[in-house]
Amino acid sequence: MTEAIHDPVKIGIVSISDRASTGVYEDKGLPALQDWLTRALRNPITFEPRLIPDEQDTISATLIALVNAGCSLVLTTGGTGPALRDVTPEATLAVAHKEMPGFGEQMRQISLKFVPTAILSRQVAVVREQSLIINLPGQPKAIAETLEGLKDAEGQQLVPGIFAAVPYCIDLIGGPYLETHDEVCKAFRPKNAIRPARI
Repeated sequence: MTEAIHDPVKIGIVSISDRASTGVYEDKGLPALQDWLTRALRNPITFEPRLIPDEQDTISATLIALVNAGCSLVLTTGGTGPALRDVTPEATLAVAHKEMPGFGEQMRQISLKFVPTAILSRQVAVVREQSLIINLPGQPKAIAETLEGLKDAEGQQLVPGIFAAVPYCIDLIGGPYLETHDEVCKAFRPKNAIRPARI
């Protein structure tokens, strides 16, 4: 059986934590991001991982460097609450060419199904050049929930995860054609944007 051909994609994954970046505890954000993306995407992925402290200038510089390195998607985890050191949203907005507020709105809606403190989350998403940058929650369980959405016991989607909209967003900004494993997360595209499989 001939395998379908999928566009290669370069993805930046950034874990933002003072303590993890100095070795006080083990970082769980990068493995969680890499694991979920590997399960969700059919595309061959090159990961660009970064573990950095909660420093606004460092975060902004890291995001710019990943975009310049050709990452079509950059996902961050950590630093999006109201604590004094939480500056990931500010650093992300500082490098934005366009804001994409729907992603943050939907992440908070999903998280509110689990914890009332989801209203304290300040995640944002932006487009810089031909890259989509999304701030995700800090906990591995919450990362998977917001990307994947909520399903019932039979696996039917109750609330769409944010990743369902990511492939079409990347289409619109001129990136590679991302294809998902539907059992993990079914990408949504308008019918006229669906590309036939290449063999």
